[in-house]
Amino acid sequence: MAAPQGGVDRRHNPSLRIKLIFATLHGAIVVIALWLAFGPFDWADPTRARILAGCALLYWLRHLVTLFVLMQRRVAIAEALGLSAFMAVFELGFLLLGAGFLSGTAAPLTGWDGAGAALLLIGSYLNTGSELQRRAWKQQPGAKGHCYTGGLFAYSMHINYFGDTMLFTGWAMLTASLWAFSIPLLMAAMFVFYHIPPLDAYLAERYGAEFRAYAKRTARFVPFIY
Repeated sequence: MAAPQGGVDRRHNPSLRIKLIFATLHGAIVVIALWLAFGPFDWADPTRARILAGCALLYWLRHLVTLFVLMQRRVAIAEALGLSAFMAVFELGFLLLGAGFLSGTAAPLTGWDGAGAALLLIGSYLNTGSELQRRAWKQQPGAKGHCYTGGLFAYSMHINYFGDTMLFTGWAMLTASLWAFSIPLLMAAMFVFYHIPPLDAYLAERYGAEFRAYAKRTARFVPFIY
């Protein structure tokens, strides 16, 4: 299907130059985050700022794997620039919220932060791990022309999107600010109402009855629930 659907162009294309630009822009955002967290700033909560900078670094490393190992589709320059701007907003915004830029106070680390870190790590695994499983399956001789329904994708048709939602929920929890939860809520809504419907239409057209049978027996987004 040649036309972009759900905000992306699904045609296969290396797009190496644009991916390098995207990775560099994201890396620059992470450098700024590290500078804000470890530089000469008198934050109300420097410990939380450093934790959140570490989250940004982890997310960038995962992004490199996505761009240069997993992603086979075309990446347009508009997509790279738009997502880079969005990443700057939430990565630096989360750090500033956690550092106490608005509140002016430090929030002590609690069990909620442990839960947030767990969600971030589990969500990272669900997203990247599921994609690595699919990539390994696609390299098998008999996989061509078939829809992948195994591994983590057996529990949710879009387990990678669900993993990202968990990741950002955990990341928001680590800011100790209610304002941060607007990001995972926005992302969940974008996945469910904007990205998933056109992707399902694309997969139904490409794989036909095989995909429809998979969709009938598998949760769409949240494993075992929806």
